[in-house]
Amino acid sequence: MKVKLALAQINTKLGVVESNLEKHLDYIQRAKNEGADLVIFPELSLTGYVLQDLVPTVAHRATADDPVFKELLATSRDIDIVVGFAEEDVRNRFYISSAYLSLGKVAHVHRKVYLPTYGLFDEGRFFAWGDSVEAFDTRFGRAGILICEDFWHTSSPYLLWMDGADLFLFTSASPGRGLTSAPELSTAHWVESINQAYASIFTSFVIHSNRVGFEDGLHFWGGSTVFDPNGELLAKAPLDDEALTYCEIDLNQLHRTRARLPLLRDERTALVQRELMRILKRDDSRSGR
Repeated sequence: MKVKLALAQINTKLGVVESNLEKHLDYIQRAKNEGADLVIFPELSLTGYVLQDLVPTVAHRATADDPVFKELLATSRDIDIVVGFAEEDVRNRFYISSAYLSLGKVAHVHRKVYLPTYGLFDEGRFFAWGDSVEAFDTRFGRAGILICEDFWHTSSPYLLWMDGADLFLFTSASPGRGLTSAPELSTAHWVESINQAYASIFTSFVIHSNRVGFEDGLHFWGGSTVFDPNGELLAKAPLDDEALTYCEIDLNQLHRTRARLPLLRDERTALVQRELMRILKRDDSRSGR
């Protein structure tokens, strides 16, 4: 089975959800016109990133009666969509979330688990953290969503892998820092290396959509990528420019790679569970709990 992806690497207007929604609908229509099956937008694509006190005014719920999601769900009847947004739950807590929309329904919502609150990042002051990492079923097989910092903790993609995900959908609003001799932002080089490594280690497709543009002094670099289960680069969007980058993936590659390299077959999850319990008990005893 082959799936045509569209990486919607966009810039957003901070806090202007209506304008950002119009851009989403335009990119979705363009992707439809090119025969794409799935379009993936970056982290917080509907709102912008440095929201701070704006969070309560731009938050939405991924439901059919929400005015923003009503339009997105309507257009998802013939193309699957991953969209990033600030989510408000029924008890008025706010999350950095990504929703997977398909056939006019919300198939899955992932709430960002790891909120960087160090250096230039301040997410923990304004958002609650998600508390689950789960795979879910799509028309193209089982998938999982991770948001930016989630992907830098190996436990997150490992849990998706064990939960049956073959498609890792990775969304980010990654600000760039540093230069290499390429020249390339050192952040971009590091992220791309991690994506390639995870694709190889977990013998899965790693599909990354990163935003572009400038916001409150932060530079978002783009460079969205797709890696196959061999760790081969299939597509790369340009640095710094908005782009709709297409890539066709062949899901039969999962069979070919895993027949050659049966890492998933040989994974010892019971051993991992047992050793983690041992470590947690040891740490509890050392802390006196």
